[in-house]
Amino acid sequence: MEPIWFDPSLSLEQLTALGKGTLGEHLGMEWTEIGPDYLKARMPVDHRTKQPYGLLHGGASVSLAETLGSVGAAMSVDPNKFLAVGLEVNANHIRSARSGYVTGTARPVHRGATTQVWDIRIEDEKGKLVCLSRLTVAILKNKQATP
Repeated sequence: MEPIWFDPSLSLEQLTALGKGTLGEHLGMEWTEIGPDYLKARMPVDHRTKQPYGLLHGGASVSLAETLGSVGAAMSVDPNKFLAVGLEVNANHIRSARSGYVTGTARPVHRGATTQVWDIRIEDEKGKLVCLSRLTVAILKNKQATP
C-alpha cells in the first residue's frame, strides 16, 4: 500500500515534537507507530486521565481520538497549502479501563478535498475495545502560507 502521508519520511520524532506544550503532552500521550494509512498513540490511565470513580475519563478518550485523527489528517495534506481542523467528533465508550495504557489507532474512512473522516479505535492492553470514535476534519486553505 502506498503511504498517505504528505511527507513520506514522517517519523515518530516529528509527531512528538508537534505535540510539545499541548494537551496531548499534558495527558501523557505517546506516539507509537506510523503505518502506511494509520497512526497509533498510547495514553496512560492515571491521575491525569481518570474520573472520580477511578475509570478512564470519556473526555480523555475523546482527546486521544481527536489528537490521532487531527494529526493524521494534517500529516496527509501539504502543510504549506492546507490546515486540518476538527469539525465534529463522536465517541462510544464501550468498556472501562482502570489502569495501564490505552492505545488508539486512527485510519481514514474518507479523504476529500475539503473534509476528511477518521475512524479511531481505542483498546486496552488486552486488545479489548474501550472506545470507538469518529472524527470529521475540515481541510482549510492555509492563509499564512507563502505564495
